[in-house]
Amino acid sequence: MIVALHGMSDYSNAFDMPASWWATQGITTLAYDQRGFGQSPNPGMWAGAGALRGDFSDFVEAARAKYPGLPVYALGESMGGAVVLSSFATDRPPNVDGVILVAPAVWSRGDMPLSYRVALWGTVHTLPWLTLSGKGLKIWPSDNMAMLRKLSHDPLFQHQTRADAVYGLVNLMDEARHAPQKLAPETPPILFLYGAKDQIIPKKPTEAVVAELGKHASVKRYERGYHMLLRDLEGKTVWTDVRDWIAGRSTPD
Repeated sequence: MIVALHGMSDYSNAFDMPASWWATQGITTLAYDQRGFGQSPNPGMWAGAGALRGDFSDFVEAARAKYPGLPVYALGESMGGAVVLSSFATDRPPNVDGVILVAPAVWSRGDMPLSYRVALWGTVHTLPWLTLSGKGLKIWPSDNMAMLRKLSHDPLFQHQTRADAVYGLVNLMDEARHAPQKLAPETPPILFLYGAKDQIIPKKPTEAVVAELGKHASVKRYERGYHMLLRDLEGKTVWTDVRDWIAGRSTPD
């Protein structure tokens, strides 16, 4: 069983494509709209990293109660990956059998240009309600144009983001970026997946986290992969790698 956490601006529908295929392989996917996203309360408002981590832990416990005896794997994509990874740097990490990080959001302040940090700080402390978007930046999150066109018309996908929500995300990414230094020896095994063509999370912090995870993680880098690895044109390759990694580790009680 996979408990899946979506990325920034997104919602649980992010896993519709892989979850449908994993279901044919004997893997159940449970995904939910994180606070402030999709159909959850107060869409567009940043709930705080602590609240997101608390919801994640609660959801894992609820999943274990509903499906006793099944191995539970946590999968976090982008922002969801930051929530999952930073959860294991706390004193109460979630009770899962393995962790799958898909292009996790680990772009910390220390990795950003000074101009970005100054602009964000100034905006959030003067106009926290200001909405921002990536329109006009010519940044492609995936090579799956049909999927992106459909997403552009999805009313539950957030096409603009408040400045204070971006600030909250950066705080979360700070925590995720430094989480590997705080992982306990008993941290469950990690599968770390990222694309060489990711235009959202830069290569440098991603590979720094990979290096710091060391023996904790098995790593796969997709030369033609973008940020939305699970929804790219070659997404099925990633789905298959996730299935194979789980199959190599899972033995139901």
